[in-house]
Amino acid sequence: MSTLTGGSFKRVAPSDIVTRKSNLNQLVDIIQEDVSGSATRRKYQVFVTGGVGPGVTSSLFQTVYDQDFTLQTSNAIFDMTVGLSSLSQVVTSSRTATDAATGKMLFPSQTLMMREKMDIYRQYAKTLLGNADSKFFAPVTTIDTSDTNAAGDPNPDRIDEALFFSFRRLFSRDKIKKETFAMRFYMSASEGPGSFELDGVTPSTSGDGGGGLYRHAPRHGQGTSIDLRTPLSSSNIDKTSISGSVILTDIGAATNTTTRFGGEVCSIVRSDDTSQRVGLVFYDHGTVILDLKKITSASQHMSGVLDGMSGGTISGLGTNTVGGYEAALGSLPAGKVHIGRQIKSDHNKYGNANAKFIPDFLASGSIDNIVDHIAGSRFQSGSLTAMTFQNITRINSTLIFCRATADEFNFSTNPTYTDNSGDIVAIETGTNQRSFTFPTTIGLHDESGTVLAVAKLSRPVEKNDEKDVTFRVRLDF
Repeated sequence: MSTLTGGSFKRVAPSDIVTRKSNLNQLVDIIQEDVSGSATRRKYQVFVTGGVGPGVTSSLFQTVYDQDFTLQTSNAIFDMTVGLSSLSQVVTSSRTATDAATGKMLFPSQTLMMREKMDIYRQYAKTLLGNADSKFFAPVTTIDTSDTNAAGDPNPDRIDEALFFSFRRLFSRDKIKKETFAMRFYMSASEGPGSFELDGVTPSTSGDGGGGLYRHAPRHGQGTSIDLRTPLSSSNIDKTSISGSVILTDIGAATNTTTRFGGEVCSIVRSDDTSQRVGLVFYDHGTVILDLKKITSASQHMSGVLDGMSGGTISGLGTNTVGGYEAALGSLPAGKVHIGRQIKSDHNKYGNANAKFIPDFLASGSIDNIVDHIAGSRFQSGSLTAMTFQNITRINSTLIFCRATADEFNFSTNPTYTDNSGDIVAIETGTNQRSFTFPTTIGLHDESGTVLAVAKLSRPVEKNDEKDVTFRVRLDF
């Protein structure tokens, strides 16, 4: 390799070439509105059902952008989706049979996209664990271990209902830096009037007129007497959570990281109790996996309208009046179903009044329904930080020291540096001037003289016979 300065060549010695490796860190701060906003979350709707009604369309994942995704200046931050393992309670409680010819699991029409949710889980397992049939476990030390514990019960460390975040290369770069990931998440869904978690209290169904399960509540001013019935819940699927937030982080990764097929991985824990390991972060892939049964109130009652296999409008529901409480149930268009409230029309009951987040909501909702709820409700809508981490950009540098001794490069061979006779003009004739130059450019050439790279100086530097000058050229890649 040689350098070119002012038209002059000099060979670069091997001792003048040095290689270096360094890391560049960038802070990524994702606010709540980026995740929860409908304009910053892009849906693709590549899944379409057939059969009853107008059918259901849904994405297999949604992409979160840093601003309105329809703008050309927007940048995709991460993809968000959910997946189910074949051993999940959601799968085992919903499955009706297995097709003998194809080996596919069969599910009732009340569920949606069960096979797609399982395929997403398998795809991540294939990419990160090297085997589509493997399962994710948290803590990380139990990855690829038994699906059951010593008593033969399901392994509580196994992640069966997974929430996946895949950060884009623009933001994750070469990897996520350890012990920098943190996420604010709301474990509880919105608590509507009369709603409660199914904590062992037996609701009453007497006199409900088909309106659903009801919980007794004390009448105002009568202490603990119970004769006023209120509904279990109003719709909480599409309402923002207001309580129950936790911080999930990868604290301790510096000493608890291990390596799997997908690279370095560590457990994600709750900041208020680091013994509770709720997920995994694969640093090299920029992928975060969270266990939905650990980061949500899994038994919480869920109520609202979902996409579903409904062939016609359910109308004439009117208003149910129970114990002085009026609930306008309205009507449902084709392609929509109720969850979490049992309603009655023409002596037919619709909806699962006892629906819980796991397994009912994860089984009945499409991927868009589930992601919409998690993104829109569990991250809130505001300017607070929803997720943050630092990334790492690995920089490989080659430093080339181009040295010019006192008697080198003091005049130029540039054609404009000659007189009318073609002779080099080093100094003006009849003066005591010393020859000098102002180098502005350094070219790197191969043995045949082909230009490989060109370096420009920020300003010309004087070179004369009283100066030894060394130019350092840095190539980063």
